[in-house]
Amino acid sequence: MDNITHTLVGAALAEAGLKKRTPLASATLMIGANFPDIDVIAVPLGESLAWRRGATHGFLALLILPFVLAWLMRWYDRAVRLRRNSGAPPADMRQLVLLAAIAILTHPTLDFMNTYGMRWLMPFVDKWFYADGLFIVDLYLMIALAAGVVLARRRKTEEPARFSLVFLVAYVTAMLTITGLGRLQVQNRFPGTRIMVSPLPLTPWTRAVLVDDGSSYQYGRFGLGTGVTMERETLPIGSADPAVAAAREAPEAQAFLKWARFPFYRVSREGSDTVVRMGDARYTGVAGQGWATAEVRLP
Repeated sequence: MDNITHTLVGAALAEAGLKKRTPLASATLMIGANFPDIDVIAVPLGESLAWRRGATHGFLALLILPFVLAWLMRWYDRAVRLRRNSGAPPADMRQLVLLAAIAILTHPTLDFMNTYGMRWLMPFVDKWFYADGLFIVDLYLMIALAAGVVLARRRKTEEPARFSLVFLVAYVTAMLTITGLGRLQVQNRFPGTRIMVSPLPLTPWTRAVLVDDGSSYQYGRFGLGTGVTMERETLPIGSADPAVAAAREAPEAQAFLKWARFPFYRVSREGSDTVVRMGDARYTGVAGQGWATAEVRLP
């Protein structure tokens, strides 16, 4: 999910009553809700696909990171807050660990809900898992959480924030149910194939459909009440060219292909080089264009 939503989840938890447990509780909850994204350092290092949603999002991190964040908050408490106000009560380390654990757990749980996926078993097993329940930026979820936080602060009561968290759970459950219904219908229509039924922005009752028939990807839609409708145009996978096999072994292709869920390939000759362009059909659409692409040049 986007970091605004993650932050709002932390803020809603704080306004729902958890901010009373210890000084720095609100800050711990909001920072913790984003803390696994410390792997963003992978982006300037050119390792985004290899590192993102990996070691800092997996089960091992869920055990370690709460203590790291609690220690950082306790250090800030002693080095900054208590020096500014020596009479203030100190933050409770045990409460900081508990709050950090709750907030950090919400992060990979929400990330798991979208089509980008989550690697729960990292750093031991590099395997992606997908719930395909929420669009990566869900406007309705964001509005509900923001309203709960704002109203709780204005009215100085915990009920609006608690209601927004209840809405979050109910909304996610409903979205997962719709995805599940879509998967059943698509699988019945295309038995034995790999499929993806994924959320769309602004229309939570509909889903995008992607079917791998072995030689091409078919696109379509699923809607409550309308069922499954498929487009006529398809996206060829293009893996038969011998250059593709060589390109797949190139180091620059490894991280992309480990991440790509529905890879496809385009081979062209440019001068003395053979260029293999690869993409992930879940983000490119039938046009085969978009940000989810990589390129390998073969002599």
